[in-house]
Amino acid sequence: MAVFFRLFDPNFSYQLLTKLPARALGWHHLKEGVGRALSRAQLTPAAFRTRENSPLLPVPCHPSGTCPGLVQDPSVLLSCPTGTWINWYHTWLGRSISGQFLEEIISHLHRLELLRAEEAALVWAASPLPEQVRALEAVLAGKGIHTSQSLQSFMESSNWQLYLPSLPSPMVQKHLESLQRCCGNGLEAGALQRLTNLLLVEGLTDTQQQEHDILQVEITKGLPNASRSIPLEKLFLPLSKVSIPPRVSVTIGVAGIGKSTLVKLFVRTWAKGEIGRDIPLVLPLTFRELNTHEKLSAEHLICLAFPHITKPGCISAGAARTLLILDGLDEFKTPLDFSNAVVCTDPKKEIQVDSLITNIIRGNLLQEAAVWVTSRPAAARQIPGGLVDRMTEIRGFGAVEMKDFLDQMFLDNRDLSSQVLQHIRANRSLHVLCTIPGFCRICGSSIAYYLKNSTDQSQEATVVPRTLSEIYSYYFKMALSGDWLEKPREALRMEQAVNSSKKLVGSLGRLAFYGLLRRRHVFYEQDVKGHGIELALLHCSLSTRLLLKEDTQTSTAYYFPHLTVQEFLAALFYYTAAKRAIFDLFAESGVSWPKLGFLSHFRSAVHRALQAEDRHLDIFIRFLSGLLAPQVSKLLAGWLPAKDEAGGFRGPAISVLQGCLSAEHAVSSRAVNAMHCLSEIQHTDIAEAVEEAMRSESLAGMLTPSNCSALAYLLQVSDVCLEETNLSNCLSYSVCKSLLPQLLFCHTLRLDNNQFKDDVMELLGSVLSVKDCQIQRLSLAENQISNKGAKALARSLLVNRSLMLLSSPGPAVEASTHSFTPVSHSLQHNSIKEDGAAFLAEALLTNHRLVSLHLQKNAIGAQGARKIAEALKQNCSLRELSGNSVGDGGSTALAEALRVNHSLQSLDLQSNSISSAGVTALTAALCSNRGLLSLNLRENSISKEGGPAIARALRSNSTLRKLDLAANLLCDDGGKAIALAIEENQALTSLHLQWNFIQAKAATALAQALQSNSTLVSQLQENAIGDEGMASLSAALKVNTTLVDLHLQVASVGAAGAQALAEALMVNQSLQILDLRGNAIGVVGAKAMAGALRVNRSLRHLSLQENSLGMDGAICIATALKGNHGNRIGQSGAKMIADTIRTNSPDCVVDV
Repeated sequence: MAVFFRLFDPNFSYQLLTKLPARALGWHHLKEGVGRALSRAQLTPAAFRTRENSPLLPVPCHPSGTCPGLVQDPSVLLSCPTGTWINWYHTWLGRSISGQFLEEIISHLHRLELLRAEEAALVWAASPLPEQVRALEAVLAGKGIHTSQSLQSFMESSNWQLYLPSLPSPMVQKHLESLQRCCGNGLEAGALQRLTNLLLVEGLTDTQQQEHDILQVEITKGLPNASRSIPLEKLFLPLSKVSIPPRVSVTIGVAGIGKSTLVKLFVRTWAKGEIGRDIPLVLPLTFRELNTHEKLSAEHLICLAFPHITKPGCISAGAARTLLILDGLDEFKTPLDFSNAVVCTDPKKEIQVDSLITNIIRGNLLQEAAVWVTSRPAAARQIPGGLVDRMTEIRGFGAVEMKDFLDQMFLDNRDLSSQVLQHIRANRSLHVLCTIPGFCRICGSSIAYYLKNSTDQSQEATVVPRTLSEIYSYYFKMALSGDWLEKPREALRMEQAVNSSKKLVGSLGRLAFYGLLRRRHVFYEQDVKGHGIELALLHCSLSTRLLLKEDTQTSTAYYFPHLTVQEFLAALFYYTAAKRAIFDLFAESGVSWPKLGFLSHFRSAVHRALQAEDRHLDIFIRFLSGLLAPQVSKLLAGWLPAKDEAGGFRGPAISVLQGCLSAEHAVSSRAVNAMHCLSEIQHTDIAEAVEEAMRSESLAGMLTPSNCSALAYLLQVSDVCLEETNLSNCLSYSVCKSLLPQLLFCHTLRLDNNQFKDDVMELLGSVLSVKDCQIQRLSLAENQISNKGAKALARSLLVNRSLMLLSSPGPAVEASTHSFTPVSHSLQHNSIKEDGAAFLAEALLTNHRLVSLHLQKNAIGAQGARKIAEALKQNCSLRELSGNSVGDGGSTALAEALRVNHSLQSLDLQSNSISSAGVTALTAALCSNRGLLSLNLRENSISKEGGPAIARALRSNSTLRKLDLAANLLCDDGGKAIALAIEENQALTSLHLQWNFIQAKAATALAQALQSNSTLVSQLQENAIGDEGMASLSAALKVNTTLVDLHLQVASVGAAGAQALAEALMVNQSLQILDLRGNAIGVVGAKAMAGALRVNRSLRHLSLQENSLGMDGAICIATALKGNHGNRIGQSGAKMIADTIRTNSPDCVVDV
């Protein structure tokens, strides 16, 4: 039975200890010690049972090889010669001593005057805890025998030794040192920070299970669909107080993302005692090592990972909690078959390695061991989801990390690093793929090689690498040039390199091709020899760039630097071999129906790629197509057929690929890959035509099956779709259905005005329900969606994890507290009524991702508003809401919700037939609400009786920032009440009062408020405030220093008002925009404004259209501009002003 304890911590599991059998060693002393420890911690057993079960640590093996569970006599360990036991076990001390116990040790030594205050300060200055322990060891090392004996006595007399585990033997210490040595190699400091946080995922998505790694990155645009991360140090800890540590963990990541680097980082950091202090023993293994064994027992497996152990039965019996790491499942030669694996529970019995792994994962063997498997996503599906307790994913580079990585690659040449990064960012497809560190290294090296060697060559002779084929052609040339990297342009040497390396590259290509067919990516000496490669040649510079070597305990493993390098060499081999091959190269036996000519073999390869279920030949086909491109032929001159011969293949190959575009009703990823192949072969006519139509929003009528494939391809690679995918007014039901698999990954999708009916909503609902879905912004405005369609969408919201806003197309209020960017899904201007609103309300009870729901120009009515209001009392994620036809009844229900809901930030009730009764209920709720930031009540029927209610809310509410009351019936009395409240309210920043029949009295009150309110921006246009109101506002402008915009069009302002305003402009230095259109300031007002313009230096835009200025007024304004060159004041139709502007102030624009 395994015995677990919390090291140096009295808060260990009392329940577990009470279940120990009586024969457990030292039980009498343990029980007594437990009582004392609990007493010191002021805990009772009952109180302790309610505490969170923290991670418990197993007792490691005793130096003798036995597993006693408890130290029978700790003094044996502590009575060694001075410092011996510390030196011997210092790593485990650093891993084991808790902060509390360290504090007691230091206090004890300080009381005995054996540790000075400054020495204690040095210890506490170190960080983290293991470093503090090491600092204490260093201080005590020179203190002599007396200090050591005092420390021993303290540890013996304390209760800590009663549950102090056996410290590790020298063989464990050797294991730790060995791990630090082997796992410290190849770790680059700049690349490690990304690996310290992993993404928590809920199983594999369909894309991860079915698509090639490169396609996964292209489809998802390098952005994983996960919202929660977990630090590396907590990878094997419980996620909550009620959960337990995971037994089987799986970490996935595409090829080249850094899975093996992650394992090395974890093991090295653990061996140093910096993380994983609850794990006493880590046993790392790779599937590359396991490939060399046919049969193994569980104990033999332990010996492989822990060569220093003498009795592996101690671990296999579960006496110590162990972490078994199995790195690289995708490299295992035998697929795991959990359905037919033979059950084995005997740790000494040798069985097939694949059966051994399945039994360990199932828990039949090494039951107490935690298992951590790393794998590429497609291979990870071999492990049934029910056996996986925790799945994590390694994220790719962010923008900053990519830059740092390239800077690290080119430490001696930062200018080159900047040029490489600039080139990568200019090509969206490459930029997305460069989120993979392995690909980024190859891409960066190739572009740097091009940049270094293109300066001395003519532009015609060099090709800026843009496609995958061009990138890898440069990488191949760089490998070919070997030691002469600085002199690749010497034709004689290049020719020599070609002639001497063709045989080796051909053999490597054969190895790569047939390995790809067998899904083999790691090779051993027998594989290498079997493909005619001499081992001696594998040490040449060319081979070491294309095929890497790793020595294991029993053999040597060979592998390509990245999966794509294997695929490129495989394509190069197939291309050259297809010219002379008589039989199908895919038939490994060599027996097949005759196939003559390259094009026959090309068709066969394309057909094979289309038939492959796991898509493992897709990138191979891209490279094979790319080798037909004229520019690639130039780059690989000497390796490919002559130019004319390759050009003869290109046209028919294009026809073969185009035939793949319309083969299916739905645009599959196979059709998209065919578009990638056409791009590699440099035939981009279809894609360019569709992209231009997207730019000009003229896609309607041209979405044929081929163009739909091009559109799906552009959704991944085009800059037009970078910020928003706008497919408005161009899709039919059938086209939308064909594009569904590709629409999954559009983060921002606009489908407005497509005349979609409820049947399309059923389709979109199915898309939103898929785990892969990454749609965050979705707009469906101006379609023909009714209650049935709303029900389909609402049903999808019950399970959707990505969609976060249902809003009108336009600027969305971002929820700053949420980790996602809010998305925009518009249902405005449809036919959704009360029942549809009820379905959406039901979804809001479950969906906690949606941030905005906008339903303008529908007819949800008061009943629909009541349903949504009830949902708002429980929903705490929605930030924006708008409705239609809610009336006073609906607004009253929403007001009740606002008393409870403090997460809603924006409520849009424009044009909802709300009167003063409704606004009274809403404003009463605002008195207690502390979450709403924006309230839109424009175009309702709020009369002057509503003004005092709004004023009361503004006096007590300190969170509302924007209030839109335009186009109501407030009149002077209502406006004045609101204006008086503004004097006290310092939170409101935007107030719209236009079209409210406000006159001078309210304008005067508002002007007085502006003298004390330094935050408000107000709009009063279309109100008859007259010269009196203008004079009051002008007086406020002389004092106010924050107002930037002032809109007073059609405000009945005459010459007197303009004169007052001009006086204010001579003083005010903050106003930048002044709109006086549709007034009657006349020549007198123009002259006054002209005088102000000579002095004012802040105004940037002045609108004076329809003001009866006349020629004299225009001349005055124009003359004023001669002395003021900092104003930009609208565009004029008056010739004199235009001429004056051109002559004296060409940067200024005037509207008159």
